[in-house]
Amino acid sequence: MKVVLTEPRFLKDSVGVLSELVSDVRMKFDSDKLEIVAMDPANVAMIVLRLLSSSFVEYKVEGEEIISVNLSSLKQILGRARPSDSITLELDSEKNRLNIQLRGESVRKFNLGLIELQDTQQKIPELEFPAKINMSSVIFNEAVEDMDIISDSIGLIAEGEKLEIFAKGNTSDAKINIGKSEETSIIVEGEDKVKSKYSVEYLKKIIKGSKLCDNVSLKFGEDYPLQIEYRVTDRLQMFTILAPRVENK
Repeated sequence: MKVVLTEPRFLKDSVGVLSELVSDVRMKFDSDKLEIVAMDPANVAMIVLRLLSSSFVEYKVEGEEIISVNLSSLKQILGRARPSDSITLELDSEKNRLNIQLRGESVRKFNLGLIELQDTQQKIPELEFPAKINMSSVIFNEAVEDMDIISDSIGLIAEGEKLEIFAKGNTSDAKINIGKSEETSIIVEGEDKVKSKYSVEYLKKIIKGSKLCDNVSLKFGEDYPLQIEYRVTDRLQMFTILAPRVENK
């Protein structure tokens, strides 16, 4: 297996987000993509990365290759890549390691030892979301950071063509109203109003995916998981499924 990427940020920034939630991952290479599916230790968030073969200038994978790596170690190596560098990943099965080459004004070579993961491979759940929002990732980032001042949870309400993002603390509260526009689409199917709450701590980690693209897709339901997706056409898809915070009634 050998793959070469000339846009290092796609792998570098994706691994950065993954490392916020999990420490070790399986990397599955098949004929058309590199895929990582991982669940955080608390079983609160599942993150999925698909880096398409069209992202690479060279993509040689026979059948399917699955390797496991420590994300902290991989992140440190990829962090050394300059924006203009190319990244080559090549599997050395005999020595049980991933050879990583950063090529630019110089050629730097790293050998990352592979690890063994005991847990079974994660399955992506099939979910149906009544509320679907596409919006600027900058606006959503600001909303999460604003709500972090008030509370450790953030609420979302989708109704008609409006989205309300809110937080309530012991003595303070805040909300942001977002309407449909050229940059924002809001669709609510089958229900007049959809409301749910989520952890700000997790959201602050997940929104680091905004480095990948300018827009974010949000999908959720009533007291239901939230799917946050960043997508670059013909390059990559990264989404996180975040469990809701359900209050006792």
